[in-house]
Amino acid sequence: MSDHDDLVTNTSNNPEMSAIIARRAVLKGGAGLAAASLFGALAGCGDSENPLTVSTVTAASSSTAGYTAPTRATALGFSAVAKSVSDAISLPPGYYATVLLRLGDPIKAGVPFYRNDGSDAGASYDARIGDHSDAIEYYGLGADGRYSATASDRALLVMNHEAITPVFLHRTGPTIVNGARTVAEEVLKEFYVHGVSITEVVKQNGEWTYKQDSSFNRRVHTLTEMELSGPARGSAFMITKYSKDGTRTRGTVNDCAHGYTPWGTYLACEENWAGYFRRTTATDNPRRTAKELTSMARYGVAGAGRELWATVTPDTSDDLYGRWNAEVRGATAADDYRNGPNTYGWNVEIDPFTPSSVPKKRTAMGRFAHEGAWVAKAEAGKPIVFYMGCDSRNEYIYKYVSTALWDPADASRGLAAGDKYLDNGKLYTAIFEADGTGRWVELTFNVGAVNSGNTRYSFANQADVLINARLAADVSGATKMDRPEWGAVDPNTGAVYMTLTNNNATLRTLASTDAANPRHYNDARTNGTAQRGNPNGHIIRWQESTPAALTFRWDVYLFGARSTANAANVNLSGLTAENDFSSPDGLWFSRNGICWIQTDDGAFTDVTNCMLLAAIPGTVGDGGPRTITNTDASGATRQQTTFVGAQPGTAKLRRFLVGPVECEITGITESPDGRSLFVNIQHPGEDTAAANIGDPTKYSSHWPDGGLARPRSATIVIQRTDGGVIGV
Repeated sequence: MSDHDDLVTNTSNNPEMSAIIARRAVLKGGAGLAAASLFGALAGCGDSENPLTVSTVTAASSSTAGYTAPTRATALGFSAVAKSVSDAISLPPGYYATVLLRLGDPIKAGVPFYRNDGSDAGASYDARIGDHSDAIEYYGLGADGRYSATASDRALLVMNHEAITPVFLHRTGPTIVNGARTVAEEVLKEFYVHGVSITEVVKQNGEWTYKQDSSFNRRVHTLTEMELSGPARGSAFMITKYSKDGTRTRGTVNDCAHGYTPWGTYLACEENWAGYFRRTTATDNPRRTAKELTSMARYGVAGAGRELWATVTPDTSDDLYGRWNAEVRGATAADDYRNGPNTYGWNVEIDPFTPSSVPKKRTAMGRFAHEGAWVAKAEAGKPIVFYMGCDSRNEYIYKYVSTALWDPADASRGLAAGDKYLDNGKLYTAIFEADGTGRWVELTFNVGAVNSGNTRYSFANQADVLINARLAADVSGATKMDRPEWGAVDPNTGAVYMTLTNNNATLRTLASTDAANPRHYNDARTNGTAQRGNPNGHIIRWQESTPAALTFRWDVYLFGARSTANAANVNLSGLTAENDFSSPDGLWFSRNGICWIQTDDGAFTDVTNCMLLAAIPGTVGDGGPRTITNTDASGATRQQTTFVGAQPGTAKLRRFLVGPVECEITGITESPDGRSLFVNIQHPGEDTAAANIGDPTKYSSHWPDGGLARPRSATIVIQRTDGGVIGV
């Protein structure tokens, strides 16, 4: 996710350490635009600009004949891609990419082709691919219409849509008069473009396309009815005018990373949801209890509302716009939406194989700025375990452990299995000790400091604990981290990896460095501008005896840095020009064990656009302790001991892809045979959009359509020209 969403609300005193260009174009290996794809326009749109109609895109047979599961990778088999600032996709020789799905592409029969000029009808976005495509998951689809673990030519792609670029969604940007939105249809469009897309994709004659009229295709967005499930369901904290018994809510928003379950469902994870709610503190604070004020301050529920959705008048009879106003406006909670924010900030379980199913917000997993939820390997007779990060600077890492023990017979039970494993369990938060060990602290009512007698926040019950998981972690002494984002579990060792994208000098001061967040330095840009704190981020990892264990060993797998940075104190991983990076964000393991690292960066963009790297990881403890000297702007120094993983060298870490201008590389998944890699390119050209909306010649990016087109987020598919397994 982008830094502009990173609202810091952690004021606890916890110590830092506890004592592709053009429609369906083909991008060949190297960089830049190559010849147009033989398949021309995106299939399935059925108009003069897209000559392949719906009838030509048929469901593949999903034959598994000849299927071979990828074997464990022991070496990387491609040449490193150079850094680039071009408005293009760069790939190694022998690889090419095709654009599969873009913002606005229709996913229902009869929906017209996307004009990409802001004129498309708002209601049509209920059947179009959303904006800012982020996390993505491949669900193999068998010939019987059910999940197949080996289907490599037909699948459901499920992806999140994290945010929007309003200036490109509308003709000349959003219409705002005196601080209020005055065109309801614009806001309706924004409601629909958030959320999740489920799209059937097929591989025919070696190339991927999507099936526009598939019965599986579905959009889940801010207007979709959701069920609240788990311990907070029906609590007084969840009562709203929409659901007077506190069992339902509408919609999901700002879904970033994701989770997948052993029973074949998808978890959309609500990240920076708080900023969408409107609350005028001067008038609302006097109507609130001290506990409510503490809770809302900790989550950042205040202000005008990020997109001003609550300002549309007149409202509808079902409060389509007013529900984003979180102020006390009625006699009781059943008369307004004062509790509306409490119904957001959850993991949302969606069954992609049952389009009529109602998504469920799983409250047992806690409420915070969910970056994602990554499951450990499911083993019969043992709990289901998910690892999670709260994506904001100085926030925490969490773990959920189910009460129910895994029964492989539940692998096909969909949301019913979710009821069993995700509605009853324990939530934990992590403490990283200075000696390279760590422990998980339980966040349960009347356990430890999480009780009604706590002086900072008096918890009433377990629903209160889960709704205010950040506060529960505060009082439990969790370790403040340098912005926890994506996690991943190594399929070979079970070690858990998590990106810590970056931190600034205000929050990661010289004095507050600790073993798990050990650096404070200046990453000077090429023009000399100082960037202090930990602007390049790092990747931490830990190893447990079993996923449900309450202790672990940890080290720092990789430190982001320029290859030219000081090797003794900054470039601790020995990065070179072939693999230096900054701000690790997306993280994912292929079935063959390659660790893929994606960046969402602002610190290194004077040298390169964001990128995707491939790594052959080692094991926790393969390096050793290291004492570094940090230096702040005044010249003061402080030594800090940490634990550094073995330097990978270019043999085990290489840059694989560089994206277009101002983009974020995010979201990654693959076909079971490892021969197709799906990657999302998010918000290209966003940074300079508002100032140049009237003059497309000044757009900083025109990716993926080229010419003078407005840029838009898109999903690409990467394949090898020889049809081999990606990365090896």
